[in-house]
Amino acid sequence: MRSVTVGSRTIGDGQPSWIVAELSANHNQSLDRAIEIVRAAARAGADAVKLQTYTADTLTLDCDRACFRIGGDSLWAGKTLHQLYSEAYTPWEWHGRLQQAAHDAGIECFSTPFDATAVDFLESLNMPVYKVASFELVDIPLLQRIAATGRPIIASTGMATMAEIEEAVRTLRSGAGGREIALLKCTSAYPANPTDMNLQTIGHMADTFDVVAGLSDHTMGSAVAVAAVTLGARIVEKHFTLRRSDGGPDSTFSMEPEEFAGMVRDIRAVEAALGAVNYTRTADEAKNLQFRRSLFVVEDVAAGELFTPRNVRSIRPSHGLHTRHLNEVLGRRAASHIERGTPLSWNHVAPD
Repeated sequence: MRSVTVGSRTIGDGQPSWIVAELSANHNQSLDRAIEIVRAAARAGADAVKLQTYTADTLTLDCDRACFRIGGDSLWAGKTLHQLYSEAYTPWEWHGRLQQAAHDAGIECFSTPFDATAVDFLESLNMPVYKVASFELVDIPLLQRIAATGRPIIASTGMATMAEIEEAVRTLRSGAGGREIALLKCTSAYPANPTDMNLQTIGHMADTFDVVAGLSDHTMGSAVAVAAVTLGARIVEKHFTLRRSDGGPDSTFSMEPEEFAGMVRDIRAVEAALGAVNYTRTADEAKNLQFRRSLFVVEDVAAGELFTPRNVRSIRPSHGLHTRHLNEVLGRRAASHIERGTPLSWNHVAPD
């Protein structure tokens, strides 16, 4: 059975989905706000909170050349990459505080490292699992460094071709000795359009790469995440903020606590409803058997009178003969007087 173990939690087939609140840049450079987001995520039902570990200088250059400037219709159009990451990064000195806040709230805390120095730093904090961001899935040296830790790995696949995913999985397995790997279906757009999600890929990805599969979701609302669970997603990750109106690099496509809590409730309800292949009656169904249809006398019938469609019908409740016997009864005679509303039995039918 495919599984990934994070702390005391086994994630995989037959287990509840592991629901992750992505802190990302929604702290707006306030440690107090970051801690409150962690606590709010726990209250909303998250199983874990995820950080991102980088600095602007480990991700890019402080350069204003055209290739370093964000354009188009991006949320961050007009900024350089260095400007965006300087605004969005989570100070490394916060990580221990946020990890403790998560543990105090009863949830896990882990992070996405973006270079080898981040991996080394996170190792010092004994992170239970590592996340590979979709943009870094093709950074083979980084994958090798993460795999060398021997820890479970969750990787997003946004933008990646089948060949790129295969290379990433092969790299991770060669470095981690085939240890626990999960892949998340991801559409790397912010926000993403539901029509671009192609959730059917989740099951295919699980089978093709023999991994736990899940969803890193940048769509608005919870419908896509809930649908993913019905298709086998065992990990669901959504960006999380206290209030979108507070602004920040990722606030536009992040969930607020009430929305996240609603998503968690819906996911847990769907998981309970999926159940297993089962044709047995529930206890409540057994109680309602009495309201099935059966054969009743629906008009007073005199002794010796013929049973006809006018005086015998299939109606609720189920106290009379089974409906399969209707054609056997019609055209035969009553053995005695029968009052309207009497459930029909063979004692009412005269021998031929």
